[in-house]
Amino acid sequence: MDIILGLLIGNILAVLSWTLITTPIAVDTRLSLYTYLNKIAGNSMSKLYNWANVLIFTVISAAMVTVSSTAVRFAFDIPAQLNWYPTNAWFVLIVLIVGAFVVFVAIYGFNAVSDFSGICAPWLFTMFTSGAIVLLPALSLDVLGQTLPSGWSDFVSIGNQSIWTGVNSEGQTGIGLLEVIGFGWAANTITHFGLIDMALLRFAKKKSYGLTTSTGMLFGHYIAWIGAGIMGAGTAVILGKSIVELDPGDVAYYALGWSGFVIVIVAGWTTAITNLYRAGLAAQGVFSNQSRRNTTLAVGIAMVVISCFPFVFSQILPLLTYAGLIVVPVGAIVFAEHQIFPKIGYTRYWSKYQNYSHSLPAVLSWVLGLVFGFGLNMLDVMSFYYLFIPTWFFTIMTYTFLAGQYGAKEQYPEAEAKEQTFNENVELYQQKIASTEPTPIKDTSVFSKILNSIAFTALALTLLLAGNVLFGSADEGAYAANRETFYFYGFICTILYFVTAYWTMQRGKITA
Repeated sequence: MDIILGLLIGNILAVLSWTLITTPIAVDTRLSLYTYLNKIAGNSMSKLYNWANVLIFTVISAAMVTVSSTAVRFAFDIPAQLNWYPTNAWFVLIVLIVGAFVVFVAIYGFNAVSDFSGICAPWLFTMFTSGAIVLLPALSLDVLGQTLPSGWSDFVSIGNQSIWTGVNSEGQTGIGLLEVIGFGWAANTITHFGLIDMALLRFAKKKSYGLTTSTGMLFGHYIAWIGAGIMGAGTAVILGKSIVELDPGDVAYYALGWSGFVIVIVAGWTTAITNLYRAGLAAQGVFSNQSRRNTTLAVGIAMVVISCFPFVFSQILPLLTYAGLIVVPVGAIVFAEHQIFPKIGYTRYWSKYQNYSHSLPAVLSWVLGLVFGFGLNMLDVMSFYYLFIPTWFFTIMTYTFLAGQYGAKEQYPEAEAKEQTFNENVELYQQKIASTEPTPIKDTSVFSKILNSIAFTALALTLLLAGNVLFGSADEGAYAANRETFYFYGFICTILYFVTAYWTMQRGKITA
């Protein structure tokens, strides 16, 4: 229940953070965080921060490429890579191939990332759900001696005894409800409290679009995380191993068969591509004379090299939390400048109006925020997962105070008038460009409707096949046979879905 309730509450808090903190600034300004930061903190701090983001997002992307590669290595019977360095040349070759695809999609920009995610998302939701359904009977047999839990209480018993036992792999007490809530909330701190997703949400038509992040969180970070827990524990039971001896390729195969290889690859790709896109934007902020494609390509090459070292993936969870602590103070500075300053009579963009190459209050606030956040971590005064909250408030107060001392209280009417005129001209230019864009035409042809119907029928059949494994297996022998049936026909449904979904998307573009 700690997992079921904790992840639900934590992910709802994350969605609200995107909706109430990130999206309003993105929609108001239509700027990425990197551009906004350059306006309020100057070029020097902006470049320093961009370098930090290049490093963070490159490493996260590399970890996800490594995850994708574990599925491919399983298919070719390459040993699991459990050391911090690669131990097999073929694994390195697989990483290079998988990473090359990630770089290829990311360099083509927002539309390519959006198209790829749009096709993959419905299938990912279906497969994570199916994998959990398929391996639940294995856990039920191990705990209850029967293939089908008789009710909710049986499911809770299976979870307590075999999946989320409250004890970690070292025999120590694990985290409780409050920590699970904090983890669910903090896992994406870097993108909402840290405002990195301003880069994506600046395209939103209105502020309420921040709520659309609930699809990714409640499916990807709720159903998928719970499904992954069931799949991991089920695979460990089937193989008679500890879960720490398994990598994603092992788990995916025993949950989904050949479709499992695809899901690990795609799940890794979707995360790696979006983060590499962010890294490319940050790198362009450093090398402004280069195109985003060139900077993304350069960062992508570094990412592929890092992907060859499996230790990056094994340390991904602490990496995400520490990255959040690094980024959150900067998000707090931008939040204070944009939302708080106008309300207390301070001048927004005051540092820019003074023509400073860097804002000393911004730099000091970031440094003090880092010292405060990591100091709390060293003193162990509170749960690791909640450190971003006091760090965010501390940085807001610090920056507001320092900015007031350095000129934010002053008025700059001439500079403000120029800024307003510039913004109005930009808006007029954007409207002019938008007016020349062709109006999208919805593809209503019969053939496209048939293709779309086939795609979603394939997903429905996958769920039905998984349901047959759970509800149609009277004993262990029937369970094994039904599972093999799911592996075979589920893979056919996977191929059918991707072919028809991609075809439908391409026909829509041709029509437009």
